[in-house]
Amino acid sequence: MRLWGRKFGRRRMLCVWLLLLAFMVVTLTLSDLLSRNQSPGRQVSGLPDRPLQRSSGLPPDVEIFLDSQDPALELGVDLSPLKSLQEDELLFVPSTQDANMPPHEKGIYKVVLPGTYKDEGDAVSPMSSEMDKAASLQEPDKDQDQAVLMKYGFNEVLSERISLHRRLPEARHAGCLQQHSRSLPSASIVVCFHDEAWSTLLRTVHSVLSTVPAQYLQEVLLVDDLSQHGHLKGVLSEYVSHLDGVRLIRSTKRLGVGGCRTLGATRAVGEVLVFMDSHCECHKGWLEPLLERVVQDRTRVVSPIIDVIDWQNLQYNATQWPVRGVFDWKLDFSWDFSNFPLPDQDQDFVAVQPLRSPVLGGEVVAMDRHFFHRLGAYDPGMLLWGVEQIELSIRVWSCGGTMEIVPCSRVAHLRRHHLPYRLPDQELLQRNKIRVAETWMDAYSKIFYRRDTLAHFIRQSERPNITERLQLKRSLGCRSFHWYLTSVYPQLYVPQDRAGLSGELYNIGTGGCADHVPQQGQKSRPMNIAPCSGTGSQHYDLNSEGEVRWGPTGAFCLDAKGESVVLSPCPTHTSTASTLQWKFIKLNGQLLHQQSQLCVEAVKEGGLTHKSQGEVKTNSRTDLFLRPCTVNPRQQWHFEQLVAPQGA
Repeated sequence: MRLWGRKFGRRRMLCVWLLLLAFMVVTLTLSDLLSRNQSPGRQVSGLPDRPLQRSSGLPPDVEIFLDSQDPALELGVDLSPLKSLQEDELLFVPSTQDANMPPHEKGIYKVVLPGTYKDEGDAVSPMSSEMDKAASLQEPDKDQDQAVLMKYGFNEVLSERISLHRRLPEARHAGCLQQHSRSLPSASIVVCFHDEAWSTLLRTVHSVLSTVPAQYLQEVLLVDDLSQHGHLKGVLSEYVSHLDGVRLIRSTKRLGVGGCRTLGATRAVGEVLVFMDSHCECHKGWLEPLLERVVQDRTRVVSPIIDVIDWQNLQYNATQWPVRGVFDWKLDFSWDFSNFPLPDQDQDFVAVQPLRSPVLGGEVVAMDRHFFHRLGAYDPGMLLWGVEQIELSIRVWSCGGTMEIVPCSRVAHLRRHHLPYRLPDQELLQRNKIRVAETWMDAYSKIFYRRDTLAHFIRQSERPNITERLQLKRSLGCRSFHWYLTSVYPQLYVPQDRAGLSGELYNIGTGGCADHVPQQGQKSRPMNIAPCSGTGSQHYDLNSEGEVRWGPTGAFCLDAKGESVVLSPCPTHTSTASTLQWKFIKLNGQLLHQQSQLCVEAVKEGGLTHKSQGEVKTNSRTDLFLRPCTVNPRQQWHFEQLVAPQGA
């Protein structure tokens, strides 16, 4: 009897322990589930305790692998397979929790999580606190800094020390703060990236999440364009799985900017698409003004003012207003702060009114999703990077849409020092430009080829396949490039490029070509003789007004300042000044200044520069001056046409 009682007591104790153990397991499981389901704000839900481990159960559709074999997304260039890095090859980010920690050992990595450095409410004005924080940390190795700069094209070492939640100083006009948005559509924000730095990519995402009201943000789509850096693999998947409203899409082939954005657009469900670069920071209230303009006109494509984040010190610099996007005859994009008419209105009114723009930059662009697809998305024939924003802009204007910059919306963009990757084909940019010229510029493409002779010779040897884009152009009923120049971009000077009166200005006596000496901060540029480039960069055009225009925009004219021949800004809205009028005498090759009746002569100038080891070294240069007209080979000129006017 005693034996039975003793056995019964042991069994009862064993059952109690088993019940306690089961209770602890259930408690831990429920605690983990509750922590993952909590949602503070709309930022991060349940950050991983060990962010380097891949989550075993990601929310559905958080990460999508797409085959990208759709012909509409074909890149059109055969890129050799890239080596896939291991998931533990992550970007090192120093922790500020213990400033006395020894330097990290090779192979040990950390990842920045939200709130590591600063509270979300801390403002930067402008960056003083962040710079102090960076200075307080151990000074990194300069060789390592240079390596990181070459890898990313900006100071990533400093970027790692800046909060993922930093707020930019207010730069909007006071009138923007008084505006109230009405009912607005939802937006899908598409952020494409390829081997982007961890800090800038995550700062972009958190900047969007913290500045866009929940009722307007449908989703943030991160589209990975076949990145190879380790920190963009498993660790990014884990991180994104804990961000509400953020999805990660991975392409299995390299698509480039246009193809990657189109891929994201095919997965988006918001009414408005917002394409954003992966190194941006948003001002509060940046999205609402864009949505308001799009909802008023679904064929309107809009952009915020693009402020600048300096690539060296990561400081924020507000862009002045008004500004608009333009391009030149080499199809190079730039921001223009002058040379365009403004409405004759009160300055406070102008400061908050959207301004139509011939071109929009590609940093941040918003447009109606259905209009984007109906317009043909991004040209799938564009290779990797370059001029896709010019192609889209010409197409929008020519095919029934409009483009404008909205001053009450501001987004800062990190302007890199250089591209952080090499293009597989050094003529890739020219091939993209050729597609634009052949598809949209009609007969005006000849002007482009005379100023980019490399593109001309590439086009002579291979023709782009633009059949589908020409069919799209016809089906949409798009207008001609002549209409675009006269109605949208009349400020772009159209060169005449007459036979024998345009091309490189070759000097018989020296065997060189007329060139200019770039000088910062000065309107007039001295002229000299330099080796002929043969690239179209030294192209001059003597028009029927007697102006000798130079440059891809034809914005500079040959001028006379005393005896010196210089380049000065050409008149825009007034008649040609007498000092800017020239005549070319074909019989003897003289270029005559009509006001002074003197001829342009290449004069060799010499001067003492310095002494080195007792030896006097001189520097000589051949400049252009006005001299009495004589029979002198240095006064004989010839317009060398690299691309014949009659040949397109």
